[in-house]
Amino acid sequence: MSGTTGGGPDGLGVDLHLELGAGGSRRALLIGALREAVRGGRLAPGTRLPPYRSLAADLGIARNTVADAYAELVAEGWLTSRQGSGTRVAEQVSAPAPGPVRPAAPPPLPYDLVQGKPDPGAFPRAAWLTAARRALTAAPHEAFGTGDPRGRIELRRALAAYLARVRGVRTTPDRIVVCSGTAHALRLLARVTRGTPPPPWAVEAYGLPFHRGLFGEAGVGTVPVTVDGYGARIAEIPPEAGAVLLTPAHQFPTGGPLHPERRAGVLEWARRTGGLVVEDDYDGEFRYDRRPVGAVQGLDPERTVFLGSLSKSLSPALRIGWMCLPTTLVDGVVAAKGVREPYASATEQLTFADFLDSGAYDRHVRRMRQRHRVRRDRLVSVLAERVPGVRVTGLAAGLHAVVELPPGTERSAVTAAARHGVAVEGLSDYRHPEARGPALPDGLVVGYATPPERLYGAALDALCDALCDALCDTLGPTVLGAPAGPSS
Repeated sequence: MSGTTGGGPDGLGVDLHLELGAGGSRRALLIGALREAVRGGRLAPGTRLPPYRSLAADLGIARNTVADAYAELVAEGWLTSRQGSGTRVAEQVSAPAPGPVRPAAPPPLPYDLVQGKPDPGAFPRAAWLTAARRALTAAPHEAFGTGDPRGRIELRRALAAYLARVRGVRTTPDRIVVCSGTAHALRLLARVTRGTPPPPWAVEAYGLPFHRGLFGEAGVGTVPVTVDGYGARIAEIPPEAGAVLLTPAHQFPTGGPLHPERRAGVLEWARRTGGLVVEDDYDGEFRYDRRPVGAVQGLDPERTVFLGSLSKSLSPALRIGWMCLPTTLVDGVVAAKGVREPYASATEQLTFADFLDSGAYDRHVRRMRQRHRVRRDRLVSVLAERVPGVRVTGLAAGLHAVVELPPGTERSAVTAAARHGVAVEGLSDYRHPEARGPALPDGLVVGYATPPERLYGAALDALCDALCDALCDTLGPTVLGAPAGPSS
């Protein structure tokens, strides 16, 4: 016999699942089931049990049987009973034996300067809550059903208008598919473009290793394309590649937009070979010292997929991203995604649609753009004062800068940073393992968006101290601003 208690009209609405088994009296079976639930940890110390009447009704046994079982377990010390407080699991009941001890993860470093993460404290809670209330009040009943696998139509309409206005994207709501982020989009595209054998994707020689891993999991190889000061060298894209993944608005992680001639060149490659251009709009909304660069997709919407997400501009916790697709890919991507939408919450999609339509998103981006610019300028100023032997690049846009270092010092700088409590990554960590072109200089990829305001100054001080430790032997104490030794 089994039952799940839900609490009767005079109960507390407490759910409790019990397996009474067979053989023996109801009282003995109930006592055994409760003992096992406590002993196994399912009922933690202090847990309030259902009233007699509720448990008796749900299990189909007499109320007195439940009362007697409770009384027996109280007498044995498994439970406690107090007038007005009900029956609870005793606090002194020992917990189940712990499982195998796993090594604890190392605690996070106090100063997080890893790229790509906005400050969680900067999330616009009040504005988001206002948008959520409006969106849920206006939402039709069908919004809380299974839904369209392409995503809520309200969001796709809002995105089509916003991306056209801000990024120069040419699309329609029926060609937008909402996903949970760029990684989810790449997984879907890798499945849709896969052949037999699957053609490789061309990728920038410096980029996110995580993305390369996604292609590997999908059985799709990657071919690195050299990156220089003008972005990816389009002439290196092999004709047999099925697609090329680029970050043309702000090459990640080196910075800088794709040169206009190369923007035209990649579309010519796509027309000539039938390949697909996949445009990751990384940091496209955060630019500081240059005019906005429009999307490559706007030049040829039928040969380009435009990818975007909220992970940098609002929060990665929202799990909202989007794909603006060529007409020929929409059905395949929707089929790969599945009929039932398991990723981005419909309520979050509705809220973001309102956030866009009301102008709240524009206001938030402008506010964060100003904040990031101030932080970037502060990083450059502090490094120039404290560590003048290094050069800072990739400054025109984005949430990070590249601190170029003398040859052979990158790993020691990363190690010194960790010793000073700073989490930061080396530029070589982003280099494709099969890249054959010349490597970029040693450097650190320094994110300036994540630390809360109260810690940002201390994070920069710690970074400078680490760089001084790592580079003193290379650049000399005088160059680094430390006191020079006595003259002869």
